[in-house]
Amino acid sequence: MKIGLVGFPGSGKTTVFNALTGLSAKTGFGAARPGTRNLGVVRVPDARVDKLAALYQPKKTTYAEVTFCDIAGGTASRELDRGVLNAMREMDALCQVLRAFDNPAAGEPAVPERELADLQVEMVLADLEIAEKKLHRLRKDRDSSPLETKLIARIVQQLESERPLREVALDANQRKLVAGYQFLTLKPLLLVLNIAEEALAETIPEALHRSASDLGTGLVALSAQVEMDIAQMPAEERSEFYEALGLGEPARDRFLAAAFELLDLITMLTVGPDECRAWPVRAGSAAPKAAGKIHSDIERGFIRAEVTRCEDLLELGSEAKCREAGKLRVEGREYIVQDGDVVHFRFNV
Repeated sequence: MKIGLVGFPGSGKTTVFNALTGLSAKTGFGAARPGTRNLGVVRVPDARVDKLAALYQPKKTTYAEVTFCDIAGGTASRELDRGVLNAMREMDALCQVLRAFDNPAAGEPAVPERELADLQVEMVLADLEIAEKKLHRLRKDRDSSPLETKLIARIVQQLESERPLREVALDANQRKLVAGYQFLTLKPLLLVLNIAEEALAETIPEALHRSASDLGTGLVALSAQVEMDIAQMPAEERSEFYEALGLGEPARDRFLAAAFELLDLITMLTVGPDECRAWPVRAGSAAPKAAGKIHSDIERGFIRAEVTRCEDLLELGSEAKCREAGKLRVEGREYIVQDGDVVHFRFNV
């Protein structure tokens, strides 16, 4: 899963990147050319994986991972150039950092709602340009699919109304049809309100909550500078600082939980002496589709899934005892994998 961090100059986007990854990418205006990227991979903390690893003592323990991509805007312009937009299209989801702190270098007061609206306009116009060109080609081509032409016309109409495509109800076939266009406003969007340290105890403004809800986005508040400073401390010192500031848990953990919810992801688990591993899968995935996350051959040759709930396995101590207690189920192709399922797939190719 790759999440692109975007935002206007002065929003603290790269500071958020450093806070989430523990890296030390250069911050400030003009630190990188527009469209260039900082990359950081973060493992998703999961107490279930920790406990399963303690039980099985595997050779390898693998957590779910998220790749953060800090996409440089580079100038003080409130428009995004082509390089930035192209970089954004490659992401699975987008995270816009909104400035809610004083920054003299920005040259103007912080207005998070305006930054959100400005980026929304940029993305809608970028998508509209692609959709209009495609619709023009479809209408000129006598062999084009009427269904595709109708769908793209509907998309153009939505964008002309200045609304994001994530509001449009698309079935699986329609999503597959438009996947290649990489529409920006169809991507899940998570908002990070970057606040000053002295505002940590304050609530998120109701107006911004309403804007986020209206656009169908998630919303997390954090003080990026504080979180970055703590993230770069030795691990044994971090909890003391979080407690002193009354933060409870790292912003990274809250961010990752919000990202999983926004992307509609759950965690499937596999265990054994070789590896205990967490696999992020789309909620509502049938067993063969979930098996494909491990390997396409398993999906292709799927026979059955042997499923145990993580809490049952941890309580009883082994798959054999779960089987004896009737806690291990054999499921077929129609089974919908649930969060916390420990699954062993049987297959033949």
